Amino acid sequence: MKIGTSLAAAILLATSVGANAGEASKASFGRTPDGKDVTLVTLSNGHGMTAKVLTLGAALYALEVPDRNGKPGDIVLGYPDLKGTFAKPQYFGDTVGRYANRIAKGRFTLDGKAYTVPVNDGPNSLHGGKVGFDKVLWTIDKVESGARPSVTLSYVSPDGDQGYPGTVTTKATYSIDDKNELTIEYTATTDAPTIVNVTNHTYWNLAGEGSGSVMDQRLMIAGDAYLPTDATAIPTGEIRSVAGSDFDFRKPKAIGRDIRDAKEQQLVFGRGYDHNWVISRKEAAQPREVARVSDPKSGRVLSLWSAQPGLQFYSGNFLDGTTSGKSGGVYRQGDAFALEPQLFPDTPNQPAFGSARLAPGQTYRNVMIYKFSVSR
Repeated sequence: MKIGTSLAAAILLATSVGANAGEASKASFGRTPDGKDVTLVTLSNGHGMTAKVLTLGAALYALEVPDRNGKPGDIVLGYPDLKGTFAKPQYFGDTVGRYANRIAKGRFTLDGKAYTVPVNDGPNSLHGGKVGFDKVLWTIDKVESGARPSVTLSYVSPDGDQGYPGTVTTKATYSIDDKNELTIEYTATTDAPTIVNVTNHTYWNLAGEGSGSVMDQRLMIAGDAYLPTDATAIPTGEIRSVAGSDFDFRKPKAIGRDIRDAKEQQLVFGRGYDHNWVISRKEAAQPREVARVSDPKSGRVLSLWSAQPGLQFYSGNFLDGTTSGKSGGVYRQGDAFALEPQLFPDTPNQPAFGSARLAPGQTYRNVMIYKFSVSR
């Protein structure tokens, strides 16, 4: 039987779409020390991108994207199993909160009432305290295949959790599309006034996980200013221009070009870059490009889009050679970088930085879009 041209074309299109349709699946990844199951969700788009997400910490466990030769490779650092995660937590790919980054001395005042949260980073509180969002099991709400495979996870943080007021319900959605874009969306609601600042703490190496230093990878940050810190990494309150400094990434430069400049006290404090760039003074209406990284070796290019006012850039300063990663290699200083869109650190104690307050009826939202391409 002869098939008409239009019908044949429709069948061919349907077959092609089916072959490239995104898929989502679930599998066990082991158990926590107290016997709870940890699930790994795998999202694939049929175009060389595969994202793997853990329910522990709502973490991005792996992300495979093609290099300039079309060969996919994992570009996210992490442990091969749960043993390392519990033995030495390092926020690999984790969702961090309730308040990402640092709160000075673990104290803040909200609506005239003083609160104390756990100190876990020298004299300060980091990433929500000793048991932040990174150390809890999230619930899988939804897993979807199709044109945009995705997983949505949720966690309910009770009133008083780590000292924070209000019961906060947070959702994390990971999705990928056929353009090799990964989107992470965080939302949060509360039943009482509180503070919220949630972000993702993935360690990236565009040449491939376990491939060594990222110091030759070229970084652009679309910020005219940054926040200098004291010796404990708390912002001093100054908003300092990047012009003429080692912190000027407005034009792409190698991450390691200026990182060992001992004359720059800020680099001495952080053992490298561990600072928040001022992208804008308040949240933008829509995501815009806040950073771009390119790897001359693999050709991979990462463009990060966000509406958040701040961007924390961390150059992997505390990777110390004691961690063995997924591919069996040892992670050393400078073997990865992190780019974390967020509110400014210590905002609850520094009103000039804006507000981190979330009230009942409001929805906190942080959307991060990671767009991948290749250079020839």
